Amino acid sequence: MDKNNLTRERVLVTGGSGFIGSHLCDALVRRDKSVLSMDNGISGQMKNLSQLLSHRNFEHIQHDLTLPFEIDANEVYNLACPASPKHYQKDAIATVRTNVLGTLNLLENSKRQLGCKTLQASTSEIYGDPEIHPQTEDYKGNVDPTGPRACYDEGKRCAETLFFDYHRSFEIEIKVARIFNTYGPRMRLDDGRVVSNFIRQALDGQDIQVYGNGQQTRSFCHVDDLVEGLISLMDAPSHVIGPINLGRPIEFTILELADIILTKISGPSKIVFAPLPEDDPKQRKPDITRAKEYLGWEPEIALEDGLEDTIAYFKSEYFK
Repeated sequence: MDKNNLTRERVLVTGGSGFIGSHLCDALVRRDKSVLSMDNGISGQMKNLSQLLSHRNFEHIQHDLTLPFEIDANEVYNLACPASPKHYQKDAIATVRTNVLGTLNLLENSKRQLGCKTLQASTSEIYGDPEIHPQTEDYKGNVDPTGPRACYDEGKRCAETLFFDYHRSFEIEIKVARIFNTYGPRMRLDDGRVVSNFIRQALDGQDIQVYGNGQQTRSFCHVDDLVEGLISLMDAPSHVIGPINLGRPIEFTILELADIILTKISGPSKIVFAPLPEDDPKQRKPDITRAKEYLGWEPEIALEDGLEDTIAYFKSEYFK
């Protein structure tokens, strides 16, 4: 990174080569920040950062967050952890280590710096299979600590605990965002979540596999909207800590999502049904009252519109 740029506000983004992380790096560079991306490369993809690698305000390093580090920064966004069940269940213990040991290392790095603001990218998964609807930030959740998703759900819950304990013990300025289902360009082709699965199946001409009866609901937020929410939270006054839900508060059943994608990708695919995975939540919809009130933020991109650039990206990757 150009030494002349070190006078700019420096931002560390862990998980910077990932789906959301790379879009966040783009947005921060556009805002004239000096951005340092850190990733261990397990689920991130360097091609996500290809447009930034020659930029004078950007640098990328490969480092595993579970190992201690010392990096000076004004702001830190912690997005280090696979977010897809397919990927975080592949090595459940590594997922827990990233969320717990990695978060400890991150907070220790922030603790030694005066005025370093640190944001935790938490998740709607901390609500588990919710018993209230929509989900508000004061809902404590319904999580199975022994289930196959617990490495991520409980790992993220513990990360939130660490953030608040470091804030109380050391007066670190923290921000906690709870991210709901997010989609968009740069999702991995093998991401394993519903939007990418349906698009891939439709592009392959395969039947679209819907789990359960398809009446379970999700709320889908485009990555561009989500990134604006993260930056708005980081830029909010110091007393705005969170947790704050970030997501698009409009529900779609999984069957409705499948129908939209089938309409946009014409072909022989039809809908078929498969057993519902263990611990799969039946409903997911954020209450974003806090985000509107404290951040002046709400998503703008409709699902039908956001799927256009997502499908275009998958086509460009799929038919190379």
